[in-house]
Amino acid sequence: MRHNRYSLAELTERATVLRRQVVRMVARLKIGYLQQGLGAADLFAALYFSELDLSETDPTWAERDRFILSTAHNTAIFYATLAERGLIPPSALDAYTLDGSPYEVNASERVGPLVEATCGSLGQGLSVAVGMALSLRRRGSRARVYVVLGDGELQEGQVWEAALSAGGFGLDNLCMIIDRNFMQVEGHTDKVVAMDPIGPKFEAFGWAATEIDGNDMAAIVTALDTARSTAGKPFLIVARTLAGAGVDFLEGRLSHLARITPEDADRALARLEGAAP
Repeated sequence: MRHNRYSLAELTERATVLRRQVVRMVARLKIGYLQQGLGAADLFAALYFSELDLSETDPTWAERDRFILSTAHNTAIFYATLAERGLIPPSALDAYTLDGSPYEVNASERVGPLVEATCGSLGQGLSVAVGMALSLRRRGSRARVYVVLGDGELQEGQVWEAALSAGGFGLDNLCMIIDRNFMQVEGHTDKVVAMDPIGPKFEAFGWAATEIDGNDMAAIVTALDTARSTAGKPFLIVARTLAGAGVDFLEGRLSHLARITPEDADRALARLEGAAP
């Protein structure tokens, strides 16, 4: 169920716990999606500990809110969040990316119903979300659909077809969060394809939109509240996140697939424990 009892301070602490887990998970491999996970930790904390209406005992509950991770490779933060929320056992994190494990680098339905759709091919998540939102509305469900896209995914034409459909159908049970970290495989997104202004483009497609600091918990919670109360339109949150957020010597490094030494992992955990050397 929704965890409205958590204060902003408690949500921020949850985000710090998630960051520690991301560092531990990637450090075991010495390479992985570290920067994205650290940057998105506040978004995932707000979603899973304040916003999403879920059941810990019945992952197939018909009235659950749906969450789709379109950036399906950003799984260190996703699995860490599921474990912290009690939706998968903490021991599952030890199986992250191991051969034969369902906890692959790209989140897939092998994990079970907690993964609503396999989105290994970037740019597909919003299309799936639109279909789910339309289906839920037609059957009179109060459930909502949330999708997280990476900003680089906006370069995919399929995203804009889905955005046009969502606006045309007036899917006010749909909320999309763009993780605006300015990072993709080729480097800084603006050096690949300039995308700003993002919000006004979606507004032209019939969406309501806001842009926030994606590492400001108060701003995130306020934006999600606004999305829930907006009628007649799908809602877009453009969340500017800082790659490596929470670990000073990693912040701002646009490394899509980051390497981390055991020494740097220890330093990062010390920073996150508030005991920086």
